[in-house]
Amino acid sequence: MSEGWDDEVLLTELRQAVQARQAVPPEFAAAGKNAFTWHSIDAELAQLTYDSSRDLEPTRSTRSEAASIRALTFTSAHMTIEIEVSQDSLVGQIVPPQAGTIKIQHRDGPETTVTANQIGCFSIHPIPSGPFRLHCRTAVGLDAFTGWITL
Repeated sequence: MSEGWDDEVLLTELRQAVQARQAVPPEFAAAGKNAFTWHSIDAELAQLTYDSSRDLEPTRSTRSEAASIRALTFTSAHMTIEIEVSQDSLVGQIVPPQAGTIKIQHRDGPETTVTANQIGCFSIHPIPSGPFRLHCRTAVGLDAFTGWITL
């Protein structure tokens, strides 16, 4: 031990280090860790290629009111994830149609998993609150993440 250090100085430095670590909000630390952690380096990023809420072109319709369903399409090199947002759930399909699992990853909470059937259809109920993304893994090993979504 070098000169000038005694037990009190060492304990004071240690106490300050512990207090500084506690000053960082846990959500901030978790977000930082998630930003630099690659759980699945081989997964593709499925980019948002269509959002009906941004579709400003008027369409001809025999209905007098607009549909209340929002549609989102995420596309990667090997698959497409189509989602319809209703009042209380998300209904989606993996294209090309195939079975798989969909993990709903929340920024501030635990992830949940739903199953896509043989034709790629899945349902998420209730609609996630706050930012989330989907991690889709098909039975044949295709793997893709959507970008973060807030509905």
